[in-house]
Amino acid sequence: MSAHKKNAMAGGPSKRDLFAPLRATQIVTSKPVLPAELIATILDYLSGPDLIRFAHTSRRTRDMVYDDTRWIRKLKLMGCWNETEARRRHDEARKMKLDVQQAKDSGGTRRAGTNMDGNANGSFRRHSGDHTSETLFDAGVEEAEQNTSREASRKPATDSLQDGFSAIDLSPTTLKHKSLGLQNSSNDVLHVIQKARSIRGGARQEYGKIHEVLAPYYFDLLIAPSLNDSLISRTFQQPQQQAQMLAQIRRFAKVDIGEGGHLRETKIDSIISAFEHTALREFEHGLVAEDIEGDMRVFASVLVSLNGGSSAVNVFINRSSIISNKHSLGRPTDALSGVSSDNINLQVSAEFFRRLSMALNEQGSVINQVFPISVDVLLPFIRRAIDEVISGYLENLFREARGRTLECYLKAVSSAYEQLHQFEMSLKPSDASKADFTQKVHKSIAQCFEPYIEPYMEKELEYFRMKCDAEVEAWEKQRSDEEAVTESIFMSNVNRQVAKSDFLKSFRKVVMMPVNVLPSMSSPFTASRPVQRSTSYTGNYTGGSLEPPSRTGSPLPTPSTPNSRPPSPSQRSESLPTTELAAKAAIMNSKLEGIRSLFSIEVALNLVHIGKSSIERLAVFAKVDPHLLPASKAKEKCETVFILLLKVLGTRHIRGGFDQAVDHLANYKPHHNSPVSQPKQPDDDPSTSSSTAAASATSRAGGVAPLITFLELVNVGDLIQQMVDVFFLQELIHPGLTDADDFLDAAVTEKKRFEQMLDERVAAGLNRGIDALLAEVEFVCATTQRPGDFNPGAAGAVDGGAGAGGVVDVGPSETARRVVDLLGSHTGMLVGATDKNVLDVFYQEVGQRLFTVLCKHLKRQRISVDGAVKLISDINHYTLFITSLRQKSLTPYFTALRELSQIYLIDSKHAKDIATVVADADRYHGVITAEEMYEFAERRADWLVVRRDVERAMYGIGCLVM
Repeated sequence: MSAHKKNAMAGGPSKRDLFAPLRATQIVTSKPVLPAELIATILDYLSGPDLIRFAHTSRRTRDMVYDDTRWIRKLKLMGCWNETEARRRHDEARKMKLDVQQAKDSGGTRRAGTNMDGNANGSFRRHSGDHTSETLFDAGVEEAEQNTSREASRKPATDSLQDGFSAIDLSPTTLKHKSLGLQNSSNDVLHVIQKARSIRGGARQEYGKIHEVLAPYYFDLLIAPSLNDSLISRTFQQPQQQAQMLAQIRRFAKVDIGEGGHLRETKIDSIISAFEHTALREFEHGLVAEDIEGDMRVFASVLVSLNGGSSAVNVFINRSSIISNKHSLGRPTDALSGVSSDNINLQVSAEFFRRLSMALNEQGSVINQVFPISVDVLLPFIRRAIDEVISGYLENLFREARGRTLECYLKAVSSAYEQLHQFEMSLKPSDASKADFTQKVHKSIAQCFEPYIEPYMEKELEYFRMKCDAEVEAWEKQRSDEEAVTESIFMSNVNRQVAKSDFLKSFRKVVMMPVNVLPSMSSPFTASRPVQRSTSYTGNYTGGSLEPPSRTGSPLPTPSTPNSRPPSPSQRSESLPTTELAAKAAIMNSKLEGIRSLFSIEVALNLVHIGKSSIERLAVFAKVDPHLLPASKAKEKCETVFILLLKVLGTRHIRGGFDQAVDHLANYKPHHNSPVSQPKQPDDDPSTSSSTAAASATSRAGGVAPLITFLELVNVGDLIQQMVDVFFLQELIHPGLTDADDFLDAAVTEKKRFEQMLDERVAAGLNRGIDALLAEVEFVCATTQRPGDFNPGAAGAVDGGAGAGGVVDVGPSETARRVVDLLGSHTGMLVGATDKNVLDVFYQEVGQRLFTVLCKHLKRQRISVDGAVKLISDINHYTLFITSLRQKSLTPYFTALRELSQIYLIDSKHAKDIATVVADADRYHGVITAEEMYEFAERRADWLVVRRDVERAMYGIGCLVM
């Protein structure tokens, strides 16, 4: 390119001179310039000496060559640049510079002070009592330094370069001769890369030091036929030194990225490989000869210095008896021989891991003697043993165990993981092991065992479901089989033809049963023939506090023992029923007796044991390392097992039993199970009398039999709930598998749901039980209360009380005693067997409904003035029982009853007083209204006599004859 530039001529060009413009034109030629980016890329492929030569061409090229990042890149290629160290040095230098600057600033301030007692060259003396002087600035010294600097800049350049390369001669012939002079400082040569410093702004100088030492050996090794003919072999005779030099040459060769660099790198690698092969062969000879202190130690150190010793480590591990002869430690099939199909011999597998740990610890002591402390050989050795020895052993063991039974497989996996943890703790670290040796070993074991954990946990849940279902199904099948056998035995002696011929007769008697049971109420003065029946409860109630029955003495039925169920019909001494009606009554009786076996504490105990075994096996994975993933999965599965246990135990076993018990209570009819209600059979029909006795056996056993057995069932349910509480506390809370305070936890939520289900079923059963209990109370009152109890002078009363001038019995009647004994025995069975809140509700309901039954019972009686004493005694007996329940809400009801009984004590001559008592509503605390009191007053035996006067006193009216 050329540019034309016209020079202005004095006076202007001549018009006649045609060549004047041409002569005035000046031609300027400019050379082409490469972009800086392209030049920088080219510089990356130049060697160190070439870069220095290029730097001398101009200031611009020198700035490009001296860029510190270029030399830092070369040091990083050799692996001798530490950025952390460089940053630390930079911060220290910056801080030092700031300190110097601050010192200079403070010195300038002192020089600019008012005290200027100085000499000619700028020094001054302080007069603060100190006679010594200090020179802070000398102008002569500064001038001498500036002159020296100018002379150095005028000095011509020599044949060597001083740009951070310590006067490296650029000619290759001089490099070789200079390296020979470094033999006396062989230690510096062998560690020249290691001693390189990471200094920002000084990377070029550090590289120059390395290049000065290693370049002669590098170029010589490229032209040498073999290592023995090279400068390295002639300079260093020991294999250890040769290995160190070759390792440095390999790192130095990474900087050579110019043309042909790949071929040069291949040449270096081939020489190093030959040297490594020779050293490795000598190491193997020492390993075979067990020359630990000789060849093994020497050549292990040589190989470590050469390339980290990976080849020596591999040979040492491969030649070890642990890897080459691993079957000598034990076989997986040995742990399964000589035991049942569901078990595993844990001692055999434990012995395998013990032998392996002893062998590894012995190899660890050998490693300490052979290999340098800079190389950790034991950890790779253990990882290799885990991958090849332990992994193969576990795979074969689990495969064989799974081929036998599922339970054997589950035991094998859980015990193997626990034994692996013990194996991990028995390993001893070597001298070269780091602080995280145990953590790394544990991580390797966890990775080895990880493929087996998820399938195991799934199989564990499957096994638990299967065992629970089998346990409950076996119990249900046993119960159904026993019921079928019982029904077949009872129905086996039934004559169908006789049953058909007697159907109408039996039906007529059954229909007439309520008429025969209840006494005639047609007239208060009509004598009713007392009906005798056996008491339904043989206990006594003294009027004191209720004594709860012993929980340990309550029957605990078990499904596996024959004695847990009521005796079968074949075991009974009496003859079997011959009619279908009697047989069905006997079957119903058998079902009522079987309420206590609707669910079993033994089945619950077996389910808990199954869950305990599964949780203990799963908990092994959570105890080893709570922070790893298998531990969290194990905790989750443990909670799942507990939830499944509660669902099977509660939903399928206990709830079904309670529902059946409630149905039996709902179908219970006291007058159907009493001998009073049974129609009288001819004396020549023994089968009918036997069925009647069987039907009333439950009633004679004590009170309301279904309610008694239901309360025993409540005791069993309470024991099961306590068993679940202990299981939850010991198996989940104490080991830390779940948190009892976490209300969102699935296990805690399911446990609360289980307890709520029990409370609901107990409450439902108690409601039905109260119905049955009060029905029995009403039946006792209707069948055992004699007309002469409250009306001694009634016609037909037998020993009903005293006649005229006789002595009246002031104690409670037999009916009151039986009712109180019946209620006291049944309510006392709940003490300690259920929650206090449920117990209070039960007591209150019993008391209120007893009040209703007594009111109905009084409205069916005729009560005289003489019989009022017996009535008051009965009311007091009932009130004493209610007081023992300690329910304040019931007190007003029975206080009203006691006040009510007073109207029967008033003689017929005082009719106005009777009216006053009847109309006084405050007297009864609002429990009984005046209209109801009028109905009670109508039950007086002399009501027809006093009625007119009472009504006149209450309403002010009377009978008028029109």
